[in-house]
Amino acid sequence: MSNPYDCITDFIFVETEVSAADVILVPGANHPQLMEKASWLYKNGMAPYILPSGGYKPHVGTSEWEYLRKVGITNGVPDEVILKEDEAQHTLENARFSLEVLQGKGIKYEKVIIVCKAGHSRRALLCYQDAFPKNTSFMVSPVEDRFGITKENWFTTEVGISRIMTEVEKIGKYFGDFIPKWVGR
Repeated sequence: MSNPYDCITDFIFVETEVSAADVILVPGANHPQLMEKASWLYKNGMAPYILPSGGYKPHVGTSEWEYLRKVGITNGVPDEVILKEDEAQHTLENARFSLEVLQGKGIKYEKVIIVCKAGHSRRALLCYQDAFPKNTSFMVSPVEDRFGITKENWFTTEVGISRIMTEVEKIGKYFGDFIPKWVGR
């Protein structure tokens, strides 16, 4: 028999197969595992560009973009393939501003890989799906967050429960008003 929380797990945690794409997108955070994974994907030929996104955050002391860029360079990614978006303050802006960067540089975005924290994967995917054209194909390659939260264990700790239920709330707050627009697409 399934657990009552399995539907939350299935909804929040998104992970797909990953294949060659036009770009790897990384919604901002001061979480090195994000750029380590993006770097690994880049070095394994999954995309010619990485676009980390994120503006200045006081707790980081710099922009999330700059933080992630440094992690990428440390992991052997050439600076010239790390695209720049250093203004976004939340996930919807990560998506919207990243699309503007790609359009401004004339870089294709028909197939993209999103590298995000596992517990943030549904909200990140929804944000990018909203911002990007309907014909964009998304793949999601999540990483564990600094709390070690995964789809297999989130329900076993207070911090896991709190963080994932906050994601459920944020999805409702972010997207409740978007549904009529999505239906009209």
